[in-house]
Amino acid sequence: MVPPIRTALIGFGLGGRVFIAPFLQADPTYTLRAIVTDNRVHAAAAAGQYPRTHILPSVAKLSAHAGAIDLVILATPPETHRDLGTTALAKGVHVVVDTPFVLSAADGEALVAHARAAERLLTVYQHRRWDSDFLTVRRVIAGGKLGEIREFEAHFDWWRPSGLSSWRVDDAASQAGRMLSELGFHLIDQAIQLFGPVREVQGHAAPPAEAHRVDEEARVRLLHASGVHSLLTMDPLPNMPVPRFTVRGTAATYEKWGLDPQAADIDAGMLPTHPDFGRESREEWGRIITPDAVRVVEAERGAYGEFFRLLAEAIRGDGPLPVDPSESVEVARIIEQVSRTH
Repeated sequence: MVPPIRTALIGFGLGGRVFIAPFLQADPTYTLRAIVTDNRVHAAAAAGQYPRTHILPSVAKLSAHAGAIDLVILATPPETHRDLGTTALAKGVHVVVDTPFVLSAADGEALVAHARAAERLLTVYQHRRWDSDFLTVRRVIAGGKLGEIREFEAHFDWWRPSGLSSWRVDDAASQAGRMLSELGFHLIDQAIQLFGPVREVQGHAAPPAEAHRVDEEARVRLLHASGVHSLLTMDPLPNMPVPRFTVRGTAATYEKWGLDPQAADIDAGMLPTHPDFGRESREEWGRIITPDAVRVVEAERGAYGEFFRLLAEAIRGDGPLPVDPSESVEVARIIEQVSRTH
């Protein structure tokens, strides 16, 4: 039998707890050897959920207590990603970096170069590529029912008047503390996946508010080389609900409300192995709209676990990386370009 991939997860906040650890636990290809967190509350939660996993207070304790590690997953603040990733790669370990990937395109390029020199794999956990809504919109576009696509509109509008989370607001000058970097990293990546390279970038991010020191809202407009316009908005103080996705084509428009259910499923105690995991209710399915009719489109099942299946294949030499890190470097470069305009 092929031995499992010995994995250490560094960080057990929202990303590690909800978006990463449950999918590692559900996949027998991996064994979660260690969770590293210096937060006592997070450590207690990790120990309760993963009693067979070493819960460690620092990265320095890894080799002594967890034994040999094949893969490190960084679910830590983005300002730590370059240094932690460089150290892991130098030790001969494969690395997955959660989003936002890095604070700058230059940091991303440096990490890619370190991985190449170390002959280890480096990838980015762009899990929103496996959202149910994104998988569905990609299928709808590929099916051709919308005709030639002219415009794509995507929103991440969450009511977060106090900001996204505490670690993101420690440094007001840091891109890690901005809606643009946190949510924009996903929206920009999704737009590029759908419509290809970007030719022109425009954008605006509102100045930080003193109360919570995060961008109040951000808007990015991309002109793709394919001719499609993407309008991407991120707002923690939305005035009214808006569709998650709107895709306008010459033959029809596709409209989708609501968010992927996988995080909510995990919070409700549902395991990724449950047959209903990641399935949207019919009431949330999107619609293809023409002047003559409205047709409901069944949603794809959300599948964050697919990232880890593809990663295992790549580690064992049986397939490509689930996410090419150079694509995330390009996203970081676009975010920098928008940031310079305000």
